[in-house]
Amino acid sequence: MARTRLAAFLIGMASFFSVVAGQLRPMPCRVAFPVDLFALGIASKIRTDCNSTASASSDFGRIMEAAPEAVLHPATPADIAALIRFSASSPVPFPVSPRGQGHSVRGQSLAPGGVVVDMRMLGRGYHRINVSADYVDAGGEQLWVDVLRATLKHGLAPRAWTDYLQLTVGGTLSNAGIGGQAFRHGPQIANVHELDVVTGTGEMVTCSRDKRKDLFFAALGGLGQFGIITRARIALELAPKQVRWVRLAYSDVVAFTRDQELLISKQASEAGFDYVEGQVQLNRTLTEGPKSTPFFSEADINRLAGLASETGSGAIYFIEAAMYYDETTAPSVNQKLKMVLAQLSFVPGFVFTKDVTYFQFLDRVRVEEAELRWAGVWDVPHPWLNLFVPRSRILDFDAGVLKGILGGDNPVGLILMYPMNTAKWNSRMTAMTPATGEDVFYTVGLLRSALSADELERLQRENQSVLAFCDKEGIECKQYLPYYTSQDGWRRHFGAKWSNIAQLKAKYDPHAIMSRGQRIFPLPSVPAASTATT
Repeated sequence: MARTRLAAFLIGMASFFSVVAGQLRPMPCRVAFPVDLFALGIASKIRTDCNSTASASSDFGRIMEAAPEAVLHPATPADIAALIRFSASSPVPFPVSPRGQGHSVRGQSLAPGGVVVDMRMLGRGYHRINVSADYVDAGGEQLWVDVLRATLKHGLAPRAWTDYLQLTVGGTLSNAGIGGQAFRHGPQIANVHELDVVTGTGEMVTCSRDKRKDLFFAALGGLGQFGIITRARIALELAPKQVRWVRLAYSDVVAFTRDQELLISKQASEAGFDYVEGQVQLNRTLTEGPKSTPFFSEADINRLAGLASETGSGAIYFIEAAMYYDETTAPSVNQKLKMVLAQLSFVPGFVFTKDVTYFQFLDRVRVEEAELRWAGVWDVPHPWLNLFVPRSRILDFDAGVLKGILGGDNPVGLILMYPMNTAKWNSRMTAMTPATGEDVFYTVGLLRSALSADELERLQRENQSVLAFCDKEGIECKQYLPYYTSQDGWRRHFGAKWSNIAQLKAKYDPHAIMSRGQRIFPLPSVPAASTATT
């Protein structure tokens, strides 16, 4: 709900943000670059004009910016391999970073002093999506929404999704890809059979759990450190036709978390939901936010604001859930939902439901994005912080962060909070979860937007306060979409995996060419990204 508040609150302020927070600082054009690069067969696909480099100089976060020397428009994976081989053989190898939708938030997709690979150009003119009976082969540059459209034509769909579908296959698989189906199917990286990867040596490798498995597990959740994913073979299931979309309101965090954990403990054969997430609405958001949203009517919001006032709770919590069905199971949906709700402890009378198509449900964030773009306030800084918090400490986190550090806030953006089953994550993959040995952990997403330079500074200070609180209180959380400014930070993040990760880096990217914006294995000779000014 808070996502749409940005559009509702700022509808008349779009022109302000076009000059304060939404524009790139002009970037100087650079000309010093290995001239031999332009003697390669890919020379016609390399862009060095200011428009091309400026467009690859920032990302969704709008916090960091750095100009590449050039942008590659590859027609095939072989073009990418040629570029990487050239860099690897150069006296001073330059960084290479793939860029799909540029949806990183801290400059991770930037390549200062190097080359950005515009993955959107790969196979341009046709969709590299091939659907089979139980899997789909999708190019790393393909958007998940296009994968959904292609598979639905066959009555099939991938099992795991992110909330936002305007992201590339290679992009989410390089991180993990989490959403409300992860409690049952794991993250997106747990639903991949095979990959094509162009490594940091320029080798084109097909890998799987049985073939070149060290690269397979390294690349999944590998933050682009070992190569560029150019194809993924993704597991499919029969696609439902309709969705009963449900939101349940809670004023008590204990009941909220207890019910979430009950729901994710259920097997697919049991009566339950197919999708489970959670949101937190701070009280000021309810009382000062929009009068209606794509999901809630004005009357709904008035009731929720009244609930917050009556209970004196610092926040209202929502379980967001979905129950899939089709023509054959439609008659039993009401009864099935009734059985599930009877087991839960939400505030009586605060059940909100909506029936939509499966596609509409999965692509629901697109509606809110359209509103923000129409208002001219989509391209503002996004100082997001995503954490995986151990189940045993989630109540401490709620008290200290949501009701403490952020307690008086009226955030523009979204706060997510929902559990996942640790067993659905493969520890051989690079992606990290809390190393506490617990069977459940929570994802907490502080997905907030900054509406001015001062607010950006404040939100970043709050993020640091959140991390400091976790350190002080011994809450062993892990960052998702992590960002650290030193290798020591990365060593602590990866913990026992660090030695293996360093060995794999030496094997598959010995010159530390790949995705330097992550700052895991820096090259001192390459200029760093600068902080964006407003």
